[in-house]
Amino acid sequence: MSEQPSNPMPAPLPAGKVVGGYRIVEKIASGGFGIVYRAVSPEGQEVALKEFLPAALAHREHGEGPVLVPRQNRALYRIGMRSFFEEGRALAQIVHPSVVSVLNFFLENDAVYLVMNYLQGASLQQFIQTAASLKHAKILRESTIRSLFDEILRGLRVVHQHKLLHLDIKPGNILITDDDRAVLIDFGAARNVLHKGSNYLQPMFTPGFSAPEMYSRDEAIGPWCDIYAVGACIFSCMKGVPPPDASDPHTLSKLVDLLADRQGLYSDSLIELVLACMHPDPSQRPHSVFSVQKMLFQAPRETGTSGGSGGERSVQTTQFLSDSRRASSRLWS
Repeated sequence: MSEQPSNPMPAPLPAGKVVGGYRIVEKIASGGFGIVYRAVSPEGQEVALKEFLPAALAHREHGEGPVLVPRQNRALYRIGMRSFFEEGRALAQIVHPSVVSVLNFFLENDAVYLVMNYLQGASLQQFIQTAASLKHAKILRESTIRSLFDEILRGLRVVHQHKLLHLDIKPGNILITDDDRAVLIDFGAARNVLHKGSNYLQPMFTPGFSAPEMYSRDEAIGPWCDIYAVGACIFSCMKGVPPPDASDPHTLSKLVDLLADRQGLYSDSLIELVLACMHPDPSQRPHSVFSVQKMLFQAPRETGTSGGSGGERSVQTTQFLSDSRRASSRLWS
């Protein structure tokens, strides 16, 4: 894949600037597709304000200046704005404790803004990094993983029921709030529309967490992509590192090898869930979030390292790993 030229980040809006009635307090995050601010609503509520301003298509010289869109980018920029606006409209209909709440959305200054609840906490990625630094055999406890993804899957199921996809599920986009809730943030649907619409933008994927079909413009995108990402997040909770990049044709066999040392630390059913969700063939993954929930809710089957049946490794999991290796060979040979 050829390197895309880097684009300077648009200047953020200054503190004190008012857009749509919301007063900017400070910039809290930025990326290739926009800027997120801490802001205050007209009623005095603290909110997060997300500005759609993709650096690859538009620029702003200074915070008080206009959004500058070169002529050749204007059509795609308008498509992205419309998609981002529609994403806000769809998200505003979702009320679930595990999905970030969109309170308002509006167009101003040739940019689109989403107003969301301002959540305080730390990302799952930060928790994983901290746990991995302790050098324990386990990264996160299995009970913690199951409880966490029970919440995430409940929220994701509602998202899919609204015919919306997340498309950028990763530990950095799962927030563990200060009141101990797991919340999906930073939806990537609008960014995927831009990815599909032009060769000019950087591809919309996160190595290790994006399904293999997201690397191709010709493959169908759907709920199965989010299911792959859920499996990848659970893998990270078990290993402390991201899974191998799905663009590698040998990803499945690598996953099997990497998870082999998790047997005895985590239950067979959790290992099998990860491998099922991360199958490179979308048709071989669980067909819905509900299917993933049923697998997650299965009683953990221990591998026999402590208690259980005589210390023997689970025959069923060993067979599952063997079948996965053969599937990988058939798929990529």
